[in-house]
Amino acid sequence: MKNYIKLLSLTLVVMLASCTGLVDGINDNPNDIAIEDVDAKLFLTGAQLANIVAQGGHLNRVAGMYTGQLVGITSLYSNIYGYSLSTAESIGTWSRIYIGAVTNLRHIRNEAPDDKLLVGMSKVLEAHAVGTAASIFGDVPYSEINDEAIEDPKFDDQISVFNAMLELLDSGIADLTAASTRPLSVDIHFGGDVDAWTEVAHTLKARYYLQMKNYDAAYAAALNGISADANSMKYIPRGDPLNSEGDKNLFWEILEGSRAGDIGTVDSYLMQMLDPASSINRNNAKTDETARFGYYTIDENSGSANTGIIQQFEPQDLVSFAENQLILAEAGARTQSLATGLTALNGLRDWLSAGGKLNANFINEPYTYVSYEASDFDNGGMENLDGIDPTRAFLREVIEERYVSGFGMYMPYNDARRLRKEDSDIAVPYFLVDGPGAPYPERMPYSDDELNSNENAPAEDPGIFVKTAVNL
Repeated sequence: MKNYIKLLSLTLVVMLASCTGLVDGINDNPNDIAIEDVDAKLFLTGAQLANIVAQGGHLNRVAGMYTGQLVGITSLYSNIYGYSLSTAESIGTWSRIYIGAVTNLRHIRNEAPDDKLLVGMSKVLEAHAVGTAASIFGDVPYSEINDEAIEDPKFDDQISVFNAMLELLDSGIADLTAASTRPLSVDIHFGGDVDAWTEVAHTLKARYYLQMKNYDAAYAAALNGISADANSMKYIPRGDPLNSEGDKNLFWEILEGSRAGDIGTVDSYLMQMLDPASSINRNNAKTDETARFGYYTIDENSGSANTGIIQQFEPQDLVSFAENQLILAEAGARTQSLATGLTALNGLRDWLSAGGKLNANFINEPYTYVSYEASDFDNGGMENLDGIDPTRAFLREVIEERYVSGFGMYMPYNDARRLRKEDSDIAVPYFLVDGPGAPYPERMPYSDDELNSNENAPAEDPGIFVKTAVNL
């Protein structure tokens, strides 16, 4: 990993300069523009967009295929679905995390160290981006990155990176606590809302604690996490529907472009779970997933044919209210009581019952999410036909809901690897229709560019079937 900041900064300066008044400083020498002359806040949007693509782009779709949510049908995605995943496929995600996100975010902190709102937001975003890198790749560079004196940063072990992200989030929360909300148009997520950013930071803490199986800490963090869907961090496409340019749903874009027909939900395990006609569907006396089945159905032949979860301007979850409620449900049941977890799950079901995970195209389709009672999970009840402990049966329901609600995020991929060893009785038993079977993929390959340019990178990628430290 070489030092990219000068090249990136120059590019951003040119882009930003073109957006200012066309006649301002007309007699000035344009070659005199310096990176220090650009308001630090103007680097925020670029960092957010880079992080959005890292979270919801190509490798996220790969993770969806490797957890039975998506099916690779033809061409590139068919090959990847059959586990032919090269290091070249990680180049884009890696560069968006380390160059597009981290470099911009570090610049913000260097140039505006006293702006607690900007600094706090930058730390939360960096923790989101690099925490995702550690989650999907394993050991990654962190402690030595963006240091001009170090061209080839070492790879830190995965758990130490997660711990560093937790410290960074605590620091970001402290900054945000000292800040005040102010209108900030460059913040495309929350417009400068301190409370929303603070809640996202706590949910990210809960996410990383959950991945490390520290369920007590995950529950404690989630208590202060995202309290309503309005505070979910999402990518909200704002392009012009009459113009092919502008931002669109990331999945919609690939199906509207060169990847039409290559990837979709088809007969994936996820869709069978939601399909009322399927023998493995998760509908029960208190749950009707008919509407969500339609909403999640993807027509792989054309982006424009889709009106549900990948509709042209459909928002994409990055850190969500549903995720936080389900951390409270799982960690609460594990560490407090079934009743504690049940309260959180029913809070999510109340939101779903109000149409929370549907758009206008599916809101009038049938759906039901009646609140559960503890007795529903007794022997012979919900998720308990095999007579297991009621709390374990409840956890099955929670993990299933995480699997469904986490579509488009790395949540199902993280859960599959986290639960595979010690909690296989509550894990979603998905299968990969066209894959060779076990072992299942455990990580994404390192970026080919990083392997070739960083002397401290592994001599070769360990492979996608090697478990990372938190899942050993």
